[in-house]
Amino acid sequence: MDYQVSARKYRPATFQDVIGQPHVVQTLSNAIGSKRIAHAFLFSGTRGVGKTTMARILAKALNCDKGPTATPCDACVNCREIAQGTSVDVIEIDGASNTGVDDVREIRENVKFTPFHGHYRIYIIDEVHMLSTSAFNALLKTLEEPPAHVVFIFATTEIHKIPATILSRCQHFAFRAIGFAEILEHLEKICAAEKVEADAEAIEDGSLVLRTRARDDEHRIR
Repeated sequence: MDYQVSARKYRPATFQDVIGQPHVVQTLSNAIGSKRIAHAFLFSGTRGVGKTTMARILAKALNCDKGPTATPCDACVNCREIAQGTSVDVIEIDGASNTGVDDVREIRENVKFTPFHGHYRIYIIDEVHMLSTSAFNALLKTLEEPPAHVVFIFATTEIHKIPATILSRCQHFAFRAIGFAEILEHLEKICAAEKVEADAEAIEDGSLVLRTRARDDEHRIR
């Protein structure tokens, strides 16, 4: 098997794997279980708290062969393709590189097509706050009257830059910074899984560095 860096190897694959965001996991799980799925989700928070990862897990939950389900199998074709980034029904877009109105118009043209394999055609737009005003206005047209088979998942580190007209049409989830104890426990599990010997002080130092970076990002945004 090809080598994988730990960040990819231990990236959460299901809701149960996610740490530090129980309020998001529970709400999304309840919504899927009751089949009350919004047409647009907005994940906000500092870097590294799991917004894009959660978006991919949500995509799996919606398009799993057994779904929509809060417990995607992570084994069917749809789940595997989403995990590998090759699903034709889940389109990931970098908002920082696709900021113009023409980029959004292309999305508007494509949303009319039904999913190829899954239940939904899902658009994940990272750093959505980078879109231009004209692009947001073009996107608003689709959010006001979305096709039943389309779900948008937006992620941003700067929620204050999202127009109120867009925000009001999304189900908003604010991700919190992951606590020191949670990071420490997770690093200990990874070390055990990798059979790596690390003394408590080294793990604590690593946890403190990650926590400090998250806190600095949070203060920068404020």
